Amino acid sequence: MTVTPLPTTADPIDLLTEAITSLDLPADWVGIRATREESVSRSQRDGKPEGNRRSLQQGAMVEVLVNGQMGYAATNRLTVAGLRHAAELAYQQAQAAAPWRIHAFSPEIRPKVLGVYQTFAEKPLKTLTTSHAHELLSRICQGLKVSDQIVQASASLSAKEIDTWLVSSSGTQVHQKFSFFTPSFSATAQDGPVVQTRTNNGRGHAYQAGWEFLDMGDELWASVQRIGEQAVELLTAPECPDMTTTLVLAPDQMMLQIHESIGHPLELDRILGDERNYAGGSFVKPEDFGQLQYGSEQLNVTFDPTVEQEFASYAFDDTGAVAERQYLIRDGVLQRGLGSHESQARLGVPGVACARATNWDRPPIDRMANINVEPGDRPFAQIIGSLEDGVYMEANRSWSIDDQRFKFQFGCEYAKRIRNGELAETVRNPNYRATTPQFWRSLSQVGDRSTWQVFGTPYCGKGEPNQIIRVGHGAPVCAFDQIEVFGGAG
Repeated sequence: MTVTPLPTTADPIDLLTEAITSLDLPADWVGIRATREESVSRSQRDGKPEGNRRSLQQGAMVEVLVNGQMGYAATNRLTVAGLRHAAELAYQQAQAAAPWRIHAFSPEIRPKVLGVYQTFAEKPLKTLTTSHAHELLSRICQGLKVSDQIVQASASLSAKEIDTWLVSSSGTQVHQKFSFFTPSFSATAQDGPVVQTRTNNGRGHAYQAGWEFLDMGDELWASVQRIGEQAVELLTAPECPDMTTTLVLAPDQMMLQIHESIGHPLELDRILGDERNYAGGSFVKPEDFGQLQYGSEQLNVTFDPTVEQEFASYAFDDTGAVAERQYLIRDGVLQRGLGSHESQARLGVPGVACARATNWDRPPIDRMANINVEPGDRPFAQIIGSLEDGVYMEANRSWSIDDQRFKFQFGCEYAKRIRNGELAETVRNPNYRATTPQFWRSLSQVGDRSTWQVFGTPYCGKGEPNQIIRVGHGAPVCAFDQIEVFGGAG
């Protein structure tokens, strides 16, 4: 395979513009999205290097609208001739598919936009040398070994720099430059048949930033020691009891709860049935928007791609739609879904700018980005102090949810009983189960801004062929009444 590099001395926007200008196709609209992605990953286990990877990939996706139908063709030949050839293939595909289209789109679905976006990085990823990265990972592994009962200590980091350029026949010109950083570490402790693993917030440290999140000084090393000590502590902790009680979730578990039981059910392509044979459908119906009491009146959820350093922030989605903060759920009532301009037109419900592609050779589909639960007014101490009995859980360990995103069971790494308004003994193997509407309608207390934290993951999967993409979730500590919790391996 021959990879043609993007021009280094000229603006790639000029190349894409020249390619579109040179086309002689009777198309209604043409767009080209070029992507260049550089990735580095390092990992160690017990202080020994386990993985070192560096990759570069680049190419372009050409979209052509013909008779209301979109056609797609990707190429890694980043020349005018290569892009012209891809455009001709996309045109032929659109023309062949048009008689069987399910909705006729007009060029107005992709209006003209102009703009740039760039991640703020205090410590640019290119300044983190290989030797310094391994020195940090080795020191983290050593710090996790707080006891001979720690049988495995792991540390890793992943860094990506991604440029995307979008140009269209309607005059669109967009350049976005992203910097992603994902540090992770974990400790596994063993005592005979009992094995427990603790991670840094369920491996949810995923940020749009430089490597400053691995250079936090005392805060980082305190976290490393705590993770090691809690892995050992869990070996002798009693099992989480089986009971129906008040469940308090930390933001690192709220991340998974938001993702699975709010993010995915609200994706409009799921509601349309596009994803039914793979990712699944949704219990949410088109007539629910503006009507459904999704949660208690204390539940406020936003799609917010404007939060600095949150993993899935951007100014434009991959079709050029302008990204803005929007309420998905307000005072508990469902307001809008997660869907592109195309899905909104097909379903007739409001959506957001969330058409995203995982790489240059994939078309954009409906994806969640930053989905956040807005903070309330309760400090952490006030939430715990108000409870006679309950369980407080941190960090996801396992999850299971049906294909309609209705009934779920999640397990966490670490938990404490709540007794008489205070955190009490640690319990291990904590799990809980509920249905989505029952769970969110039981939301009784929402933590204030001091409890609000941002996490993310690079591993949200969806689509055929599969697309793995980045998402971010911010949340405060939240309390839910009358939830079934239980112990066991989950």
